[in-house]
Amino acid sequence: MKKSELKDYIKEQIIDVLSEASSEDVENQKAYNDELEKTNDLMSKMKMEEDEDADAPAGDQDTQKKASKQDKIIKDFKRIEAQMKTHLELFKTSESPKNKETAKKMLKKLTPEFQAAKKAYDKIRNVKV
Repeated sequence: MKKSELKDYIKEQIIDVLSEASSEDVENQKAYNDELEKTNDLMSKMKMEEDEDADAPAGDQDTQKKASKQDKIIKDFKRIEAQMKTHLELFKTSESPKNKETAKKMLKKLTPEFQAAKKAYDKIRNVKV
């Protein structure tokens, strides 16, 4: 078999394999397309609901802004608190002086940020220290 004949044979085989689509593949594709349509319908409904929320009275929007601001403050506090705990644990468990020093530096760096976040968090909770 010559090289050109081999190339032609390979091309024909590839075309045959690619052109074959089993009935199962066709059914799977149809099911997938149906699911995509359902997803698109749900997404459009969600978008409509969001648009309705945008038309809410000003009082509701203000309440939502305050709630989201409070959520951000709480998330920030929790994030910094977790970082502080992680670095403290690293400091406690590290045997290497270099690792202890790194953890100590991170704790010193996070302390002012933590104090500010804690102050804002306590203000939300109406707790005075």
